[in-house]
Amino acid sequence: MKMFDAELEKQLKDIFNDLAGDVTIALFTEGDCYSCTETRSYMQEVADLNDKIKFVEFDLKKDAQKAADYNVELVPSIVLLDGKGDYKRIKFNGIPAGHEINSLIPALMEVSGAESEMPKELTDRIEAINKPIDIKVFVTLSCPHCPGAVQKAHKLALMNPNIRAEMIEAQTFAELSDKYNVSGVPKIVINDEHELVGNQPLQAFLDTIEAIQ
Repeated sequence: MKMFDAELEKQLKDIFNDLAGDVTIALFTEGDCYSCTETRSYMQEVADLNDKIKFVEFDLKKDAQKAADYNVELVPSIVLLDGKGDYKRIKFNGIPAGHEINSLIPALMEVSGAESEMPKELTDRIEAINKPIDIKVFVTLSCPHCPGAVQKAHKLALMNPNIRAEMIEAQTFAELSDKYNVSGVPKIVINDEHELVGNQPLQAFLDTIEAIQ
C-alpha cells in the first residue's frame, strides 16, 4: 500500500523539482528487523518521486565495511550520500515518517546541493568548531516539534566535517532511549553527556558545543 496520497505525492514532486543534484538514500537493514519492511517501502516510494533521488539497500552484517564507513550500528538506518557518493555525516535511525518527513525533505535538498542560507554570525560559529561533536536527536513520529531539532542538528553536520548528527526514533530504539533517559522529545544529546530538551534554537546547540572542553 502506498504511503503517500495523490495530493501529498504532487506536493513532494514539486518540492523535489528544486533538487540541485543527485542524492542517494542508503538504507541499512538486517533480516526481518522491526519496521525494516515499512522503511524500505517508504524510502523506495520517496526515491520514485524524482530521478535525482537514488535508493540502495545494504545489510548491516553482510556489508559490514559499508556500515563502518558510515558509522551505522542500528537498523533500520538511513544515510544520505551526495552526487559524488560521499557520506555527509547525517543519519536517520528508524523510519522518518509522520512528522519526520519534515526533516527528511530538507536533508535530501541540502545533500543534493540545494543549501539553505545561514546568517554570517552563525556560519562563522559553526565553521569555527574544531573538535569532534556527536549529536543525537531522539524523536517520536507524532511529535510536531521534533523535525526542527533534527533539521538543526543535520545542518550543523552538513556545514562542519567535525560534526555528525542523527535522528533516533525513540520507540523503535527503546533500549537506547532508556540509556539516555528520554522522557520527552525532542531530546538532544551532544557527545553523550550534554542534554537539551525541546526544539531549541541553533544558538543553544552552539552554546552547548562551544562550552565542551
